[in-house]
Amino acid sequence: MKALILAGGQGTRLWPLSRKLKPKQFQKLVGSKTMLQKTARRLLPAFLWSDIFVSTNREYVDEIKKELPELPLKNIIAEPVGRERIASILFFIARCAKEIGNEPVLVVPSDHLIKKEKEFLEAINIAGEFIKSHPDHIVVLAAKPMFPDTGLGYYQIGSKIADIGQAPVFDVVSFKEKPNLKRARDYVTSGKYFWNTAIYVFYPALIEKLVEKFVPDNYLRFKKIKEALGGKNNKIVDEEYSKMDKASLEYSVIENYDKVALIPVDMDWSDVGSWAVLKDSLGAPGKSFIKGNYIGIDSKNVMVYGSFNKLVAGVGIKDLVIVVTEDIILVCAKGDSQKVKNVIKKLEKQKKFNYI
Repeated sequence: MKALILAGGQGTRLWPLSRKLKPKQFQKLVGSKTMLQKTARRLLPAFLWSDIFVSTNREYVDEIKKELPELPLKNIIAEPVGRERIASILFFIARCAKEIGNEPVLVVPSDHLIKKEKEFLEAINIAGEFIKSHPDHIVVLAAKPMFPDTGLGYYQIGSKIADIGQAPVFDVVSFKEKPNLKRARDYVTSGKYFWNTAIYVFYPALIEKLVEKFVPDNYLRFKKIKEALGGKNNKIVDEEYSKMDKASLEYSVIENYDKVALIPVDMDWSDVGSWAVLKDSLGAPGKSFIKGNYIGIDSKNVMVYGSFNKLVAGVGIKDLVIVVTEDIILVCAKGDSQKVKNVIKKLEKQKKFNYI
């Protein structure tokens, strides 16, 4: 099996720490290693460095080389421009067809937190065993929802289709992206829904067939890119890739395909997708978390992050997130932290690109 780490995103909901020049995956959000470093090293018990690939934007290649010096240079897949997950996967397949061979591929995001790494590695083995006898399936490693998160996608499971050892594998009935709070609560209560971790195992040949069927324009550009790479015609590669639709794997393929299998994994997973989620990942929910210089009076459930050169003083405040960088101070209600990305949209409209 090969592993593909997707490291081209910008982590807009963790602004202003996550910025265009150094987004979330290159930040030390939890501990002394960056999220990318944690992701790569989490794979090492099961993969050799030669079997790990990183897909990213061209502007981040130097950062990846610095953070992962053990990674072979040829295993860094530099996209011409930023696109969605399908385009990244297709570009990887086109670039690395010889290295992949007939092996399945594990796709993992570069910026997620997994505390139970042993369980994660066991689930990869289970997925590998399942897909050997079910090569026509896409397998997702999904996490049991711990609370009604409106920023995540949810898979609804159906009947059990296999047992790999003691681990059940379920059929996926449907996928629901970012439901409202009421629906998210219903999903959690039902016990039939699992968080989408965006961790997948599949055979590349299957993905090619499904993209040809469901995203035909991208497939045609993929074929042109693959041919151009063989002749080292970078101009055609750049032109065709930049015209690829920003199609997500979930919306374009998984929602339309009837052979998606789900493995529930108790791995203490978090996408660290917002300041509220990061706060609860770092400390006890309902308690304050402080990383910086802070003094509080009659305040509770506050997150203060990054205020080392400035003193942050809070009086009579609660349920707030305060993030301090050299040039920006963010203050938001904990319950509204998913909306932080809207600040970036407003900054773009006002052409204040130095803050993005």
